Amino acid sequence: MKNQFTAILLVSTLIIFSCKKEEDDSESFKTTPYNLQYGNLPTPSIPADNLLTEEGVNLGRFLFYDKQLSSDGSISCGSCHVAQDGFSDSRRFSIGVLGLPGGRQAMSTVNMLWNNNQFFWDGRANLLREQSIMPIQDSLEMHETMPNVISKLSASSTYVSKFKKAFGSEQITNETISKALEQFMNSIVSFNSKFDKSERGEVALTASEQRGKSLYFAEYNPFFPSLSGADCAHCHSGNNFENDLYMNNGLDSDAAMTDHGRMSATGAASDRAKFKVPTLRNIALTAPYMHDGRFTTLEEVVDHYNSGIVTSSTIDPAIENTRSTGLLLDSADKVDLVNFLKTLTDYEVISNPAYQSPF
Repeated sequence: MKNQFTAILLVSTLIIFSCKKEEDDSESFKTTPYNLQYGNLPTPSIPADNLLTEEGVNLGRFLFYDKQLSSDGSISCGSCHVAQDGFSDSRRFSIGVLGLPGGRQAMSTVNMLWNNNQFFWDGRANLLREQSIMPIQDSLEMHETMPNVISKLSASSTYVSKFKKAFGSEQITNETISKALEQFMNSIVSFNSKFDKSERGEVALTASEQRGKSLYFAEYNPFFPSLSGADCAHCHSGNNFENDLYMNNGLDSDAAMTDHGRMSATGAASDRAKFKVPTLRNIALTAPYMHDGRFTTLEEVVDHYNSGIVTSSTIDPAIENTRSTGLLLDSADKVDLVNFLKTLTDYEVISNPAYQSPF
């Protein structure tokens, strides 16, 4: 009887201890909310199931810059989204682990929280977390498998600890990898350019920059050429200088189109050659331009809209409307417009240690 009582007491103690340990572990998992700064930008809509935390953003930064995520350990996300290049790629097409070029120019990963219409040039990824792991598995990019990535990360005690701190479990999954990457990219915010400072009354734009600003926001007016503007805000509007749309901006005729753009994701013929309208923040840093990187300078971009529009069946009506006369910009106008675009450069975001490689 005494032995039975002892055994029962021992089992009860173990059960109580186990339950207490589970409660302690549950109570010990606490994350620290990330202090997101976004200046005059609209209040962002952060995914409710992936709120930004110090632990999650930190883990995402490690993953973003870790070359282990590629099959041969030669490139990371940060290899093609370089801070000094506005988190874009200065090459026309990024080069993957097999030495092959991608099919489109790498988009900037700045201000992702204000992109509300899917991701990639064609919008094939509905959520940023979905986008984040696609390049890992793309044969033209990192050419790796998620099981291999999980295996490599799980073999690292450092990563196991970081995942536990960020998500409460040592088990590493596709979901926690993608959520960490999403958190880090969502933390990269640009809101402190010369333009922003001028809006806050902290600095003054030069005469050329101010005139360029006026041209940027003024509408095209062929009936009063002296009042006609560059009509840029038709597509690049709001504090993030984009409109959450996919548009055909007159790059190619129907016969010359080789990239179907948004149509590749939706299957709709009406979306042929339409591409995501990107933010113009840090535009001076993110050359080359357009989905295929065909323009190397801002001057070439302005020339395209001023006199190089090509008509096609899906061209945006507002852009087609300017084709017969062009935007009526003279050489001085173009200089001033480019000077204004350069005021959108945020030197603080590209030098912020919180966004740099931890390795």
